Amino acid sequence: MKILKTVQKVPGGLMVIPLLLGALINLICPSILDIGGMTTATFKTGAGAFIGASLMCVGSQITVRRLGEPFKRGIVLLLAKFLAGFIPTLIAKAIWGPAGVIGVTPLMILSAVTNSNGGMYLGLMSEFGDADDMGAQSLLGINDGPFLTLLGLGLAGIASFDAKSLLASVGTLIVGIVLGNIDSDIRDFLKPGIMFTLPFLAFALGTGLNLTNVVKGGGTGILLGVLTVVLTALFTIPSDRLILKRPGYAGAALCTTAGNAVATPALVAAADASLAYQVEDATAAVAAAVIVTAILCPIVTSFVAKHWGCPKFDRQKQTTEV
Repeated sequence: MKILKTVQKVPGGLMVIPLLLGALINLICPSILDIGGMTTATFKTGAGAFIGASLMCVGSQITVRRLGEPFKRGIVLLLAKFLAGFIPTLIAKAIWGPAGVIGVTPLMILSAVTNSNGGMYLGLMSEFGDADDMGAQSLLGINDGPFLTLLGLGLAGIASFDAKSLLASVGTLIVGIVLGNIDSDIRDFLKPGIMFTLPFLAFALGTGLNLTNVVKGGGTGILLGVLTVVLTALFTIPSDRLILKRPGYAGAALCTTAGNAVATPALVAAADASLAYQVEDATAAVAAAVIVTAILCPIVTSFVAKHWGCPKFDRQKQTTEV
């Protein structure tokens, strides 16, 4: 059976198929992954470890003289992703007020759009991008949570900037950069690990998704998920293409909502009690958006990569021509 080739024919297949399999198992028989030992460590709780390993392999491919490129890509995309949620939130609040329109509130928009799923971005960049795209995650990791969301609401007083946590999130990337620059053999040795870790990372992310949240969030949650993809694409893809002069696939890979964004509505309401009545509905909608964007983002990224190009397809084209 040509399982791998079949999976690769699906847009973002190396990310999407394991992710959906993990989510389905978590829905149908979640206890099967809780038996402990290496099984649980690999398939249930291993997402963080696989992300760390992937970042180390990525870091090994970044030479010191090219550190500026990942930083440039990261800062542009980070700002674009933040504005994708912040500006529409201001507009929605000015026109419709806190209650929003057709069930979608400014609180939902801000919570869902201003952050992204770092694991999804790394997985997609493993398939479509290059080392500089993946290195950009060292900055993009800042939005993988509520920090920028709360900052955007002017609540920086309760969203303290934890430099230690930020350093911890990119520690393996730094180790990889050091090792890869010290010894080119280590760089060559770690390079295959970028793709090898991808399906394991995706499956572990999938087992952390609860598909019933789509039902709980209802039509509002699905709409919020689609809106997140659209708003993000409108800001990040043009920024990627016009400012960074890149094809746009990296910007497309940010069309997600981070899993921990589910907690953001409650954090915001803790600072503004007038929004407390919205927390339950907003939490369910954001949870649904996490699932919806996790499914749509790889499809959008694959479409952009095929339309405007990416390192993966460039390499395939060169191989075909040879």
